[in-house]
Parts: sequence; structure tokens; C-alpha cells
Amino acid sequence: MASEDAPFRTRRTMPDPPAAAQPTAGGRLLLHGWRHPAVLAATALSVAAGFAQFSVFAALGDVAQAFGQSGGTGVAGELGLSASTLGVGLGIIRLAALGGLPLSAYADRRGRRRVLLWCAGLGLVCTAAAALSPGFWVFVALFALARPLLSATNAVVTVIASEETAASDRAKAIALVTAGYGIGAGLTGIVRGVAGQALGFRGLFALTLLPVACLPLLARWIREPDRFRQLKPPPGQLGLGAVHRDVLARLLLIAFLGGIASFVATPVNGYIFAYAENVLGLSARVTALVVVAAAPTGLGGLLVGRWAADALGRRWTCVVMHVVVGLAGILTYSGSAPRAICGYLLALFGGAVYAPAVGALSAEIFPTSERATAAGWMTAASALGAVAGLVAFGLLADALEGFALAATLVSLPVMLTAVLYLRLPETRGLELEESAPEPRPAVGL
Repeated sequence: MASEDAPFRTRRTMPDPPAAAQPTAGGRLLLHGWRHPAVLAATALSVAAGFAQFSVFAALGDVAQAFGQSGGTGVAGELGLSASTLGVGLGIIRLAALGGLPLSAYADRRGRRRVLLWCAGLGLVCTAAAALSPGFWVFVALFALARPLLSATNAVVTVIASEETAASDRAKAIALVTAGYGIGAGLTGIVRGVAGQALGFRGLFALTLLPVACLPLLARWIREPDRFRQLKPPPGQLGLGAVHRDVLARLLLIAFLGGIASFVATPVNGYIFAYAENVLGLSARVTALVVVAAAPTGLGGLLVGRWAADALGRRWTCVVMHVVVGLAGILTYSGSAPRAICGYLLALFGGAVYAPAVGALSAEIFPTSERATAAGWMTAASALGAVAGLVAFGLLADALEGFALAATLVSLPVMLTAVLYLRLPETRGLELEESAPEPRPAVGL
């Protein structure tokens, strides 16, 4: 624990949850360990957001069969809908995440807590409404409404985790909220595999009403980080989406790299269930077992990533994991069930190792007054990369009448651009005020 004269104080105990934490005397920041109730409550919302967002992918095979036609030829006959139709539909959903940018940026004006609670609640309600979809495009529209709200939820959760903790606990806190998202995503496959056709995709989507009911309780534990509360001059002078000139180059580069990562990871994860069940012939129970196996794989990756981000550095961890995820994407769709399972698990492991490093890096290179805005731009770049990846993968799979070469062509960019992380500053061991002090002039991006 830091001394009383230090500018940062870290509380590692589990106190009663404060309704509104007050700034410490003399302007000192009251920081906490990664297991503080505020971080745990934010993690719970990350679990809910992961469940809601990944449910569309977990149930994609059922949705395609319900709203499409089976018995035809080619990929459309196997899936129920053509790969390009699914790609466009999923692309629209991911493109809607661009709306998360102004919502995330609003957290730099009105506070992290308010934006987080409203976005989480409305996003979960919209997801539950998709259970009533009469057709594929209505289903797409409802998920498109939910996506920006849930994307902003993910962005603000990461900001809260980074701002509530000191440098020694930041990667741990980000790993925890990332694990929460992964748990929520994994629950979709487990619930679907256990319940089977008795639940169906409509019942799966309706389950998102459960965390809505818990939202008032979680709201008691989520607090406004002291870093934001003590910010002077008050936030909100920049326009939504605007950043200062001296961090603009950093934002463009890390947003580009995040978009490239999403370009590969989204189609690899997005098509895997439909590919495994409808093309390779695996049952829903087998894919549920794969999801169960993914839990320790993802947890192990987060533990490795937490260690690597602090021991090896944020940048080199990102470089290596970009290459790993690219290779995993090629392996996943190379044509057999064992390779699909191994590739999926390897991609999951690589993404889990990558998450604490890139999460800490993206928080540590931007000042507090613009951190949520930068997180919004990262979300927007990820959405654009995901849309491009989904559409490209679907079109290539249809044109080439298979998945193997399509996966190879989609996976190459992430490996070729990995070295660009070395152009960003290394920030491990630095407090946020040291790695990204508040700048002066501002420009719009």
C-alpha cells in the first residue's frame, strides 16, 4: 500500500459499497484493488453484455434454419441461409456498434456510471425483444438496436476498471472484466447445448431479462472513479468524438490495429457454430462441450495475458498474439472437426492473452478527459473491422465454395500488421497521469 504522502492511495480491502465516493483530502486519488466491489459490479455487467452480444452467434445455426430453407445445394443448403446473407446480416449488427462511439464519448461529459447503467439496461431489453422476431431481418434490426448500447457498455466497463485501479492492478482488473465478458459469451453455448430445442433461440434471447432485473442491485455498487470526479477543468468541453491533437496519431494507430484484429476474430468466432454443426456435422451437445473446454482455455489465456502485460510489456504481448490469432483462424476452417476445435480454442486463447495487454495499453495512452471517447473510437474501429471481416468471409466462402481458402485470405492481415504495435509507447508500470497527462488544444477527429 502506498504511503499517506503519495499521490495515489490503493485500498485492497472489501469495504461496504459507497453510494458516491468522495475525493480524498488534498486531491489524492482513492484507488482500489482489482477485487473491489465497483470492479466486480462492472464485471457483472460485462457478463450480461457478453451473453447478450454472443447469443446471436451461438444461435446462428438455429436462426438460419428457422428463417431460411434447407435441402438446397452449396453453402446455403447446408446452413439454411447463404453465407453472404448471414455475413450481411451479422455485418449490419456489427456496423450498428458505431453508435457506441457517441454513447461512450458521453461518459467523458456526464460520467461513467450514468452511461454504463442506461446503456446496459436498454441494450439487454432490446436483445430480449429479439426473441419475438418474425423473420431474419427483423431479428437483425433488433440486434442492431441493442449493439451500440452493449458496445458502449463494454467500453465504459473497461474505462472504469482502468481508472479505479493503480498500475499494479490495472491489467488484473481488465483481465477480470474481459473474463466476465467471456463467461457471458460462453454461457450462451452452454445453455443452448444443455437445454437444446426445448429452449430454442427465442428462449435464449429472452434470458437477457434476468440481468435487467438485477440492475438496481448492481447500481448500488458501481461508483464514479475518483480520476473522473477530480478532473479539472470539468469534462465536456470537447465535442463528442473529438480528441486533442497530441494523441490523435496514437488513436488512429491503435484503432486501426484493433479493427484489423476484429477483422479476423469476428468471422472466426461468428461462423464457428454454424460451420461446426451444419457443415462438419457436430451436434449441439458437442459444441456445448467445446464451449465448456473454452472456459479454462480462456481463463488460462487471461492469466497468461495478465502476467505477460506486466512482465513482457503491453506492446510485445499484442504483437505475438496478433500472429497467433491469425494462424488460429486458418486452422479453424481447414476442413476437419479436430482442427476446427483446436483452431477455435487457440483463437480463444490468443484473444484472451491479447485482451489485458491491449486493454491496458489503450487506457494508458489517453488522458482521463478523453479515455471514454478513445474507447468509443476503439469500439467503432472494431465494428468496422468486424463488418469487413464478416462480409469478406461470407463472400469469399460463397465464391470459393468452401471455407478453408476464405479463412486464409481473411487471416493474413492480422499477422502482417502485428509489428505496428511497436510504434506505440510502452506504458507498463506507469500510472495513468504519468503515461497520458492532460493535454491542452483540441481538434476533431
